[in-house]
Amino acid sequence: MPPLPETDGKLVENIIHFARALRKAGLKVGTSQLKSAISAVAAAGFTQRADFYYALRSTMVSRPENLEVFHQVFHMFWRDPEFLERMVRSMLPLMQTVGQDRATPKAAEKRAADAMFEDKPFADSGPERDTIEIDAELSWSANEVLRAQDFEQMSASDLAMAAKLIRSLTLPVDPLMTRRHRPATVGNRPDTREMLRKSLRKGGEIERLALKKPRQRPPNLVVLCDISGSMATYAKMMMHFLHALTWARSSGWGKVHGFTFGTRLTNISRALAQRDVDLALQAVGRDAPDWQGGTRIGESLFRFNREWSRRVLGQGAAVLLITDGLERGDTTLLKSEAERLARTCRRLIWLNPLLRFEGFSPEAGGIRTLLPIVDSFHACHSLDSLADLGKAFDGEGEKQRYTLLMK
Repeated sequence: MPPLPETDGKLVENIIHFARALRKAGLKVGTSQLKSAISAVAAAGFTQRADFYYALRSTMVSRPENLEVFHQVFHMFWRDPEFLERMVRSMLPLMQTVGQDRATPKAAEKRAADAMFEDKPFADSGPERDTIEIDAELSWSANEVLRAQDFEQMSASDLAMAAKLIRSLTLPVDPLMTRRHRPATVGNRPDTREMLRKSLRKGGEIERLALKKPRQRPPNLVVLCDISGSMATYAKMMMHFLHALTWARSSGWGKVHGFTFGTRLTNISRALAQRDVDLALQAVGRDAPDWQGGTRIGESLFRFNREWSRRVLGQGAAVLLITDGLERGDTTLLKSEAERLARTCRRLIWLNPLLRFEGFSPEAGGIRTLLPIVDSFHACHSLDSLADLGKAFDGEGEKQRYTLLMK
């Protein structure tokens, strides 16, 4: 490897530490990118902060979905480290700062703070700064804060804890009534065949009335999960949720089939059949090469309807469609395939993480196309939103309110 350009002070060392912080925050920054960043800074100079920012960003960021994470890490790295340490240690819902108001963390900010706090590149021996005072009487417990927090705003440790808590979540569902019947002591229909069979032993005399009631069976569940770049964090948590449903002893579901889609459709049911969650998710990553790629919802639904719907949607299966609805392809194809999917399943439920925004409005073409077709519309951005999915089989969810906004 050729020698790195010489710079004054510890700038090269700090850029190396900055690259390590980006890796811990989830960005893939290789050695060649690090060398290019140092060379770009040496060539562009250090006259303005904006030039330094864009020199690093252009060499270290290769995906548009990582721009926000880079921005947060850069903002935290090249500023007061003592303030960063206090902020990370006191990330509670209610806190007061002397001389400064702290707003709600943006998406990816906590992951950036978590990466920065673990490996701080330099120390500051300056004067003591203002301390952070925390109102402990009105603060929530850590568990309650975690359950209400957006997956995108969680740190790496919070995501690990959330993945464990997902194992305890269930998706309740009522069993389906079939046309077949079984004998019962309390039933709503007489069992004529059973009465005639017993009467043959007593010369045709019917001694007691036999009853029967319909048999029940658990419904099947089919999950179609978007794994494009804008859905990467939520898709990983939904994989944990799907694996938990697959292996829950008393979930109330029959067979659980999983599919991922981005630029192509992938059946991950066999991967989720592994009991160990880590091995299952590794197999999912191998089977789905289009992770964090583009989004082609219409083409993916087309492949599912042609190749898999007859195999997995029989006997009244329900479908969970997990996507933000940001279609990059033809919305005409999306509409026709979504309508066909809705006709072949018992219930089509749409989970959209964009509902986490208070000012969400169905403006995107893919969202306006899917919303009138699905049976219900729900959020999936936090543990609390996943725990409330039982309402998806009882009511209309958020669909009615947003349908009115479209008119």
